[in-house]
Amino acid sequence: MSQTDLSGMKRVVEAAARKGVELDIRVLGGAVHGVDEAAAAVGTDPRHVVQAVVFAVSHLGAPASPIVCLVSGRDHVDPGLLAAVLGETTVRRATPTEVLDFTGFPAAVVPPFGFPRSVRVVMDQDLGSSEWLWAVAGSDTAMLRLTPGVLRMLSNAMVTPLAAAPWVAPAAVQNSVGALEALLRLDAASQA
Repeated sequence: MSQTDLSGMKRVVEAAARKGVELDIRVLGGAVHGVDEAAAAVGTDPRHVVQAVVFAVSHLGAPASPIVCLVSGRDHVDPGLLAAVLGETTVRRATPTEVLDFTGFPAAVVPPFGFPRSVRVVMDQDLGSSEWLWAVAGSDTAMLRLTPGVLRMLSNAMVTPLAAAPWVAPAAVQNSVGALEALLRLDAASQA
C-alpha cells in the first residue's frame, strides 16, 4: 500500500473518529477499478456499493463549488434532478482536476466523507433501502462498510432522489396509451 493510499485512508478514519465512529475497513488484496470489481472484492451486489460522484456548480463570476453525490453502484446521477433539488441552474460533472481540488482525492477513489474542505454532499434516497453499504475508504485498495444512517451522518448528507429514472418499457407505454384511449372512448360514449 502506497503512502498516498495510507494518507487517504487516514483522513477518512479521522473524519469518522471526530464523530465517534470506528470504521469497519477491509484492506483488499490489490487495487479495484470500478463498481463491479469493488463489489466482487467485498462479496456484495454492485447496488450496495456507494459511488461518490463529484459535480461542480458555477455562479456568474465566482469559482465553481463542489457537490458530492452518493448513489448506488447501479445508478447514475440525473444532473437535471440534482439542479432542481439544489435550486441551481448550472450543474456539471467536475473535471478530474476539480475533483482532486474539491475533495483532496483522485476521481477514482473519492470516499463519501473525509474531505479537507467543506463540501455539500447529497445522498440518493434509494441507498437507505440497503442494510449495509460499501464505499471506497480513500484508496483503491480499501473499502469501508457502514449502514445508510451512519453514511448520512458521517457525510452530513442531504437525502433526496438523485438517480436517473430508468426508461419505461415500450410495451408499458403502449398499454398505457391504449388504456387512456379506451377511457376517452368510454367517456365520449357516455356523454353522447
